[in-house]
Amino acid sequence: MAADPGARDSAGTRLRRGARPATTNPHPVPDKTPLVLSGADVVLPTGTVRGGQVAVDGTRITADVPENAQVIDVKAHWIVPGFVDLHNHGGGGASFAGGTAEDVLKGVETHRRHGTTTLVASAVTGDLDFLARHAGMLAELAQQGDIAGIHFEGPFISPCRKGAHDEQLLRDPDPAEVRKLVDAAHGHARMMTLATELPGGLDSVRLLTEHGVIAAVGHTDATYEQTRQAIDAGATVATHLFNAMPPIGHRAPGPITALLEDERVTVELINDGVHLHPAALRLAFHHAGAGRVAFITDAMDAAGFGDGRYLLGPLEVKVEDGVARLVEGDSIAGSTLTLDRAFKRAVTVDGLPVEDVVAAISANPARLLGLDDRVGSLEPGKDADLVVLDADFTLRGVMRRGEWVVDPRLG
Repeated sequence: MAADPGARDSAGTRLRRGARPATTNPHPVPDKTPLVLSGADVVLPTGTVRGGQVAVDGTRITADVPENAQVIDVKAHWIVPGFVDLHNHGGGGASFAGGTAEDVLKGVETHRRHGTTTLVASAVTGDLDFLARHAGMLAELAQQGDIAGIHFEGPFISPCRKGAHDEQLLRDPDPAEVRKLVDAAHGHARMMTLATELPGGLDSVRLLTEHGVIAAVGHTDATYEQTRQAIDAGATVATHLFNAMPPIGHRAPGPITALLEDERVTVELINDGVHLHPAALRLAFHHAGAGRVAFITDAMDAAGFGDGRYLLGPLEVKVEDGVARLVEGDSIAGSTLTLDRAFKRAVTVDGLPVEDVVAAISANPARLLGLDDRVGSLEPGKDADLVVLDADFTLRGVMRRGEWVVDPRLG
């Protein structure tokens, strides 16, 4: 949860927290004049159009250019769809895992400025009653359209692979308790991460599937065979593949192999240069293909905010040089990643084709969430959610539903 303003760590240092969001709208009243962004390399589902254009009328992308449209020259830039983050715990000094509605909105705004126009708020392990109450608050924000839903990461995970989760609060995935959290989300539960090898795991996967909630395998100590059983029961996502699960062994291939080889599974990857070696990322793309990869941030409060001391749920986290680790035990505690950095790294460091990165950062997660009729690609009739990148793949502009979050004309 977000650090209390008066909370201090074991050394007496005040735990860092972002300021409350401004009470006034940080953006001016939007100009509703239709726009044409012209001259950029535009990444479409069918490929990249060199020197293309995107027309925006109101909140939507349009096929026809209105007569009164304002033309904005974006030559020597890229236009890609707005990013879609399936797995995100906070940013801007604010927590999605235990903060107030104001905290959540502050974190959402931080990630929007980095290109994430659609975001699922992720909870972390906590007391079940607290998680249910918190889900109710997040559900209201989802109903308003501020977030795209709720992801429960914990408490139904393995103590053997707990990562930055409080072991004392972990529990087996009892389907009745799983249902309690789903119900508390009032139709806005999007995904739940489970250690499906635990008692009740497979029944919980089936329950989630029946209720239209993504069952994700993660923080698991499952064998290869147990993971295949989970997939057959309905699990369709690997929570941050490679992290918090057994490594691949030549006699014990483990969950990674089962998740990579099954066409029904989309694998999450945290491309921050800390969670994964570039060779592991390339391995995932090679075996799963670009159509089954989803880039996520797994971000915590420090994303877009800075080094310091924070709380992730009840656990104390230190962030140094942009890397978040638990104070006790030194486990990696989420990331400080934003998706614009993940995009740039994927192209400039990992050498992935831009079209594959767009699939992983926009189209695939939108499809998983069932939102691909509205977001995830630049097509007429869809929301005008887009990102403008320069020739070096540095973010220069962000538009969400036809309004500039970051206006490329303002620098």
